[in-house]
Amino acid sequence: MPLTSDATPDAPAQSGRLWVIAALLIIYAAMSHYSASTPDAKWLGAALSVGPVLAIGVILLWRWIGPWTAGLACAVILSSLYRYWQAIEDNYEWADLVEQCGIYGLIAISFARSLYGDRIPLCTQLATRIHGELVTAEVAYLWRATAAWAAFYGTLTAVILTLFFSTSQRVWSFFVNFVTFGLIVLFGIVDHVIRRRVLPGREDGGILGVLRRAIIG
Repeated sequence: MPLTSDATPDAPAQSGRLWVIAALLIIYAAMSHYSASTPDAKWLGAALSVGPVLAIGVILLWRWIGPWTAGLACAVILSSLYRYWQAIEDNYEWADLVEQCGIYGLIAISFARSLYGDRIPLCTQLATRIHGELVTAEVAYLWRATAAWAAFYGTLTAVILTLFFSTSQRVWSFFVNFVTFGLIVLFGIVDHVIRRRVLPGREDGGILGVLRRAIIG
């Protein structure tokens, strides 16, 4: 996505950060798919399934309750993992299913929930943070965009759940690790193109603009 006129002098560093994040995501997806496709690599799949959740949990505990208590909690969690590791390794696919459906399902609910009552549609909130005050045409379009993203993520969640029970683990893994990201990017591009046509005065907006600003500032 081309940078706008407010690009900063450290643009090469920002671009490098994007490439690093993209590389890490690709490596994680490749390793996850390899573990799902190789019977002898279940330990890797279990580690990839538990690892990110555990890391986030430890970081949150560290911030909420302090280093000493967080360290004690981490020791308890690690001892539990050691004791029940075989069960986790044998059933990690279910953890992956809950994680995938949970993430995309919560995103869908967040978009949909913002459309009801006196709430501000999520896309409107994001656009306001970038552009400030919005005109009537923008508000109307952003309501429809929020509904479209809610429907997209809701459908994606349903497809992930359906494929888990109707196809092989290898096919399901390929879909969640590669196809989903491609679909999200494609839908983001469609949103961006439509937004540029409907609201030509805005040069940097949409989900792609929000993600870019969230990653590189």
